[in-house]
Amino acid sequence: MILEMLDSPFMQRALLAALLVGITAPAVGIYLVQRRQALMGDGIGHVAMTGVGLGFLMSTNPIWMATLVSVLGAVLMELIRTYGRTRGDIALAMLFYGGMAGGVLLIELSDTGSTANLTTYLFGSLSTVSEQDVIAIVLLAAFVMLVSLGLRRQLFAVSQDEEFARVTGLPVRALNLLVAVTAAVTVSVAMRVVGLLLVSALMVVPVAAAQQISRSFKATYALSVAIGVAVALAGTTTSYYQDVPPGATIVMLAIAVFVVLTALATPLARRRARTLEVSGANGSQCAVEMPGTRRPGDDVKV
Repeated sequence: MILEMLDSPFMQRALLAALLVGITAPAVGIYLVQRRQALMGDGIGHVAMTGVGLGFLMSTNPIWMATLVSVLGAVLMELIRTYGRTRGDIALAMLFYGGMAGGVLLIELSDTGSTANLTTYLFGSLSTVSEQDVIAIVLLAAFVMLVSLGLRRQLFAVSQDEEFARVTGLPVRALNLLVAVTAAVTVSVAMRVVGLLLVSALMVVPVAAAQQISRSFKATYALSVAIGVAVALAGTTTSYYQDVPPGATIVMLAIAVFVVLTALATPLARRRARTLEVSGANGSQCAVEMPGTRRPGDDVKV
């Protein structure tokens, strides 16, 4: 049955796209979670709908047009967050709802689009992932991973404490904008598989799940990407055999992983605590730090 699925060209494209989505979404989402901006991806997804509508209206690839519009929207969101402290929430609401309304209106005005086309971008669709979409997803995913891995120390420092990062000489404003742009690109990468309305969940839930049992940023990063890949591929495969929406399936699997790891977190924490108590009770060793003992600074190591 697996070979039958892999013989289908559209499933080969869908699985490749799902793999890249599973890698990139948590890789960027971990910085958004650190910055307490877990819903930023959802807002960008609303704005990207206008880009999809423009793509149909101008007869161009909706992914590239959605990337352009979502990047502009993400930059505007970051500027509002930085400078619009008094009425920023109202401005963001208008941006989100305007992006959604603009997408619906533009796609209805186009000759080639319809609300049915828009639905495939909102919730994901396996059969509509074309070769051009795969090329766009590969290029965008390469950019996302280059930023999230190549600048992981700087991005983590800014996400953890902006004031401290500014004191150390990091270009905080530029890095904040880079995080916003990378999040926007990730939304464009994921919209064909997960959908614009659900992409934020894949950026946040695997990270939240990994945080239940991991003890450092590096471990959280690796585990969240592993969870993202696993649920993306499993959800895509389930969608093929059960004829269910891929985006919803992927998100529900991610939530299931979160529930399982949350249930395991308490026993693991108690076991670690007992181990430390036993180690500290062994004679005079209680006054000496053991080589394997966790230090408070371990949580901030990249």
